Formats: sequence, structure tokens, C-alpha cells
Amino acid sequence: MATETRPREHAHPGPLKYVVIAIILAAITAVEVWAVYQTPLRDVLLPTLFVLSATKFALVAMFFMHLRFDHRLFTVFFVGGLVLAIGVLFALAVLFKAFT
Repeated sequence: MATETRPREHAHPGPLKYVVIAIILAAITAVEVWAVYQTPLRDVLLPTLFVLSATKFALVAMFFMHLRFDHRLFTVFFVGGLVLAIGVLFALAVLFKAFT
């Protein structure tokens, strides 16, 4: 008798968890829209929007793309490609003097 080994399976969240995450995403989007119209935040607007967008991206990737429940190798590939893309964008911005 051969024993079949399966990778560990994690329980996926129920529908209520997805609704809660969708509400959190909507709230973060509302904060982003609100921040754009606030004059005192002009100096820190871009970093603030970047952090809020990165948070939303992480939530979507973890739960709706199920990276949180898949093998860690998939997360490494996904994050590695993302880091590579951000590095290329930053290098191009420096090359074409976008920060001066």
C-alpha cells in the first residue's frame, strides 16, 4: 500500500472574511481620495498614497489572489518580479533625470 503525500492545505477564509477585506479596501480607497483634496498634505501626498496603495496591493495579492494560502515559492516569484519591476522603473527615472 502506497501512501500518498499531499502538501499541507490551509483552510481558506469564508465569504465573511472576503466581505471584510473588501470593506477595508473601500475604506483605504476613500482615504486616498480624501487625501488628494487636502491642501496641508501636499508635501507628504505621494509617500502617503504609495503606502496606502501598497497596503491595498498586499491585501489583494494575499487574499483574492490566494498567495497567502499557496506555496511560499509562488510568493517569492511574485514578490521577486515586483521588486525587479520597481527597480527597473527607479533606474529609468534616475537615467532620465525624473527627480531633478
